[in-house]
Amino acid sequence: MGEVSQISEFGKILIFLITGFILVGGTLFINRLLAPHNPTPEKLISYECGEEPEGNSWIQFNPKFYVIALVFLLFDVEMVFIFPWATVFGNHEIIKNNPGWGWFSLAEMFVFMGILILGLVYVWVKGDLDWIKAKPLVPTVDTKIPPSVYQKLNLEQGAYKITPFSMATAPVKETAPPVTAPEPATPRKPMFKPSFKKPETNE
Repeated sequence: MGEVSQISEFGKILIFLITGFILVGGTLFINRLLAPHNPTPEKLISYECGEEPEGNSWIQFNPKFYVIALVFLLFDVEMVFIFPWATVFGNHEIIKNNPGWGWFSLAEMFVFMGILILGLVYVWVKGDLDWIKAKPLVPTVDTKIPPSVYQKLNLEQGAYKITPFSMATAPVKETAPPVTAPEPATPRKPMFKPSFKKPETNE
């Protein structure tokens, strides 16, 4: 009879996660202690894939970036559920005791993956994963007037007239007269003449 393991499969995953956090944190801490700290203007600028950043950093991004990020986050979180399923599905003791449990978990995972693939196909067909949409969306109007009526109206004489462009018939923009400096204004004479009385002095 084999020995019973003291740590379950989930405990092993927990130990793996704790070890990963300790290693990453320890590496960052050692880097903080040993790495030289010499900030320069070139080091403090925003990194834009090796290009010189231009303009203000507070700009509006294309909403496609957010759509791609949300789709990635959604499928990434959903794929995390596969790891505990694989742990349970790979347990030979459970499969040995109840063979139906293995088929049930396998069918359940197929349904789960089918929903994910269906969502991915929906997003793909909708065009949310395209960076540049090659096919522009032409607006359509629900009207009972056939297109031939519009075509006939356009072909009628007098509907509109297209004149060929030439330099002789090109409209000439009127130039504004040159702005001259205003003449200095002459001082105006007062309307009345103030009269002042000399103060009387007592000798």
